[in-house]
Amino acid sequence: MRRIFGPRRDEVTGEWRRLHNEELNDLYSPNIVRVIKSRRMRWAGHVARMGEEKEVYRVLVGKPDGRKPLGRPRRRWVDNIRMNLQEMGCGYMDWVGLAQDRDRWRTLVSAVMNLWVPCNVGNFLVCCISVSFSGRTLHHGVSK
Repeated sequence: MRRIFGPRRDEVTGEWRRLHNEELNDLYSPNIVRVIKSRRMRWAGHVARMGEEKEVYRVLVGKPDGRKPLGRPRRRWVDNIRMNLQEMGCGYMDWVGLAQDRDRWRTLVSAVMNLWVPCNVGNFLVCCISVSFSGRTLHHGVSK
């Protein structure tokens, strides 16, 4: 993002400087983290619907063979998908099976983008309550 928007001239000193994170967030209207998460989820749903015979699917859900390097295991795409689902309160679900239903998966991806947290995952209700939390407004789903 810094490379895209480039440096700015400081108003006080007149020197060129890199943009701070808050300035970058102000320049890019949607939250970049939410955009990345929603696009990652959308791509994962696409790959999950391809089927197990495709190489892309095997790369997404497979585990590499061979010796593991020392230290913490590297985070895989599947781990990121599971973390996004846990943030939504859907961490216990089979995401590959959920991705087979395009409408439900699309609703979940838009919920990741809009930070909705549905209470009743099976229905994905449209009704939501806004809750203010540390300066952000979060939307929580309401079951009827």
